[in-house]
Amino acid sequence: MKKSEMIALFQKAAEQKKLLTLYLKYDANYYNYIPLQASEKLFLAAEEDDFLLDGFSIRRFCDLKKIKIKDDKCLEILKAEKVLDGVESPQLDLADWHSVFLSLQKLNKNIIIEHESLNEDEWVYYIGKIEKVLKSKVVFKHFDADGIWQDEPYIIPFSKITSVTFDSRYVTVFSKYV
Repeated sequence: MKKSEMIALFQKAAEQKKLLTLYLKYDANYYNYIPLQASEKLFLAAEEDDFLLDGFSIRRFCDLKKIKIKDDKCLEILKAEKVLDGVESPQLDLADWHSVFLSLQKLNKNIIIEHESLNEDEWVYYIGKIEKVLKSKVVFKHFDADGIWQDEPYIIPFSKITSVTFDSRYVTVFSKYV
């Protein structure tokens, strides 16, 4: 499936409040998302996990290897449980990573930034807050698995980012205790 076809399918599913199953180049698993917004490069979706929404993800269309509408019992349950009724899209500028991070910085929330890969040694994970947005990178204050803020921020090039997650249970709950 061509990128343009994937974008069109994403936008169709967003308009019709459908659930999508996405397969990514760097992950053996698939993900279920409720599509919300898209640009030519990036998309914003709410992640569905066991009939609950678990935050928002911003990902790149170029990382998709397959996308399909999930019109099955899961969607029926989500509608019956009124999970889809409460989904509101945060207003973000998805033109590119630079505009995404400027939008997210205004929300003043902790987020997760990842560089995902099939090679586990290349997978990089950051959790924390945006300190500064530069032309081609973000200055990011990170806390570790013990909830301790690191002294020096990371400088993360946009080219190394595959996804950004915010408002997930993990980042929201963890952030209360750092």
